[in-house]
Amino acid sequence: MKLTFLGTGTSFGVPVIGCRCATCTSDDPRDKRTRHGAVVSLDSGRHVLVDTPPELRLQLLRAGIDRVDAIWYTHCHADHVHGVDDLRVFTTRCKSPLPAYAPEPCAETLLARFAYVFDESVAPPEGSTKPSLQLHTLRHAQRIEVAGSSFLALAVPHGDVQSFGFRVGDLGYITDAKSVPHDIVDALRGVDVLVLNALWIGKSHPTHLTVAEAVAVAETVGSRRTYLTHLTHRVRHAELSAQLPAGILPAHDGLSVEILSVKPADR
Repeated sequence: MKLTFLGTGTSFGVPVIGCRCATCTSDDPRDKRTRHGAVVSLDSGRHVLVDTPPELRLQLLRAGIDRVDAIWYTHCHADHVHGVDDLRVFTTRCKSPLPAYAPEPCAETLLARFAYVFDESVAPPEGSTKPSLQLHTLRHAQRIEVAGSSFLALAVPHGDVQSFGFRVGDLGYITDAKSVPHDIVDALRGVDVLVLNALWIGKSHPTHLTVAEAVAVAETVGSRRTYLTHLTHRVRHAELSAQLPAGILPAHDGLSVEILSVKPADR
């Protein structure tokens, strides 16, 4: 199994419009962060897309991803869903709806905000196309088959909403969390690769983990490798890398990592 980070930035992205800080003007390509997205490439050869950020088309082209078999929506904030129309190319080619999985409140938002995507009675004008998704709702601690693999849905607090991460095999994926409750830490124990959001270094934030908070969660989970995502322009990649403990790394757009199968004796 392989994980590809499509976008590792926050809702503003990096560089931030009009900002001249050291990160926004950096010539290190790892400091260029588009909005959050990722692809889980399963051993079966199928691909699960995590969120549909506004830059989705450009992200998929850069990563060489030409197939998507399912979409996992973490939550419905704009930076995580507003690239949904870029799925049109996939549903047009396969001539059938793509399965999409979302928490129930997010599913309701998607149906209201992008009705044309989900309503089969809405036909595009002759000669044009539209994306077509078949929506499935998620519940916390639910095991659900996604693209032929078993995913465990994990809900974390994110301000006034819940963000849904998951565990599939030995990959744990949590983004847009303010905290990671004990039951979710237990569900993630023994993963080879853990992904956590980590906004910045410094003061607490009302809806996101800071770098220090994410490091504490990673050390409790005990994964072999942890990658930090959803980073703001307040942190530069090279500087953050130098400050993190062994086994904890900042992700960057375009990074691909292999997930190893961890035997119980190795955990």
